[in-house]
Amino acid sequence: MPINDMTTPNESLATDADTKKRRKGIYILPNLFTLAALFGGFYAIVMAIDGRFDMATVGIFCAMVLDSLDGRVARLTNTQSAFGEQMDSLADMVSFGAAPALMAYVWALKGLGRWGWIAAFVYCSCAALRLARFNVNTCVVDKRYFQGLPSPAAAALVAGLIWISTDLNVTGAKMAWPMFVVSLYAGLTMVTNVPFYSFKDIQMKRSVPFVVMVLIALGIAVINLAPPIVMFSLIVTYGLSGYVIYVRRKIKGIPTSVISISTDEPEERGLHQ
Repeated sequence: MPINDMTTPNESLATDADTKKRRKGIYILPNLFTLAALFGGFYAIVMAIDGRFDMATVGIFCAMVLDSLDGRVARLTNTQSAFGEQMDSLADMVSFGAAPALMAYVWALKGLGRWGWIAAFVYCSCAALRLARFNVNTCVVDKRYFQGLPSPAAAALVAGLIWISTDLNVTGAKMAWPMFVVSLYAGLTMVTNVPFYSFKDIQMKRSVPFVVMVLIALGIAVINLAPPIVMFSLIVTYGLSGYVIYVRRKIKGIPTSVISISTDEPEERGLHQ
């Protein structure tokens, strides 16, 4: 064997390590969706400060759509990464935590004085707690359910109330206390252990009966009749559905927690109760 072809084990390991370092990077496709969702939240904040609350709600709902796509794109293209997970959580905190809280405060809660900013802060802090808990419980939660109201749905409750009120020409000053209640409800429900259906077990590749497509077409038509009213009704229905599931499980004697017993992370056991 030629001398030039002889390499030591240490040199081989160093070469492999150098190759891995060169190949390490950030996947651009899923993170583009995450950045776009982050922009939606930032846009909502800017529009709220400018008093354009109709456009602010558009930013929140666009962020919701984009947030639902980044994870799916990552899985379809096999580009999941720890960086992407952290980036997604930080973007969610802006789009579904800080932005809705600021919108609610500027639009209606400001008129309540101290009570107003307390409600906004409760919502914002609960969003942060919910996202942090989601990150540490990812591996032990039943994938069919969310533990507590997901932050996009909570943001939709706040933004939806602003949307429907703006559409009906109702000012924020008249909706201060309703927004106070919605902000507290959305915020506190995020940190409960109430199970909310995640829709993650729906298989898009599976064939469905023709009547399902007809019902979807009818649903789109109904939404177009009065988008703010129909969409807000759907959001409220989902926001209450977790408690219906909770009570139903209680009555049937089924465990209400969606957390599996984790022996690998005993220090997190307190979050599961």
